[in-house]
Amino acid sequence: MLIECPYCEATVHGKLIAEHEYPQTYEEACRSGGDAYKYVFLECPSCHEALLGLCCQEEQYDEYRRWLSPTRLWPRPQEPYDPNIPHSVSTSLNDARKCFHAKVYTACAVMCGRALEAICKEKTGEATLAKGLQKLKSTNQIDDRLFNWGEALRKERNIGAHASEETISRPDAQDILDFANTIVEYIYVMTAKFEAYKARKANKAEHTQGNS
Repeated sequence: MLIECPYCEATVHGKLIAEHEYPQTYEEACRSGGDAYKYVFLECPSCHEALLGLCCQEEQYDEYRRWLSPTRLWPRPQEPYDPNIPHSVSTSLNDARKCFHAKVYTACAVMCGRALEAICKEKTGEATLAKGLQKLKSTNQIDDRLFNWGEALRKERNIGAHASEETISRPDAQDILDFANTIVEYIYVMTAKFEAYKARKANKAEHTQGNS
């Protein structure tokens, strides 16, 4: 089973030591109408460290019981992206993270740029990253600091996307991935949380005034 080993910083074919499935039979899954999943206890073939993963089935049940690759639950689990983040953005960020762990840093920068391009298209209608970042800034969807981080990301993305003698180092790829995650978190998660906070406070004040 393919799983990311945090010790080797690579995707490995984990050796299956044990597994436990829910529901335990195909018929139970059909009756319950729920998703079938299983926990797998694996050993990394390189460093021999233990890994705990969670496997889900493909959407369609069948007698062959096809399982997707496990998501690592231990050690150092990777948190899933917030559901408020559009699929086109979170998919690119997931791919960027996979590229980073595979030590393909140029591809990591390109996928981070792709995630930012998806944001620009969804939030501004601009197809290019440069114009999209400018519009995000001019419409106050990002501030000057986030704009500068986005510009740094755009330049690193260009290195990866075009034929060049320049390379992208591991520290630069880590920074770019962090910049991308922070921008996405700010636009889709923290902004939504703050709006919900303001609405809750306004509703509470209105309720208080109505009772006075």
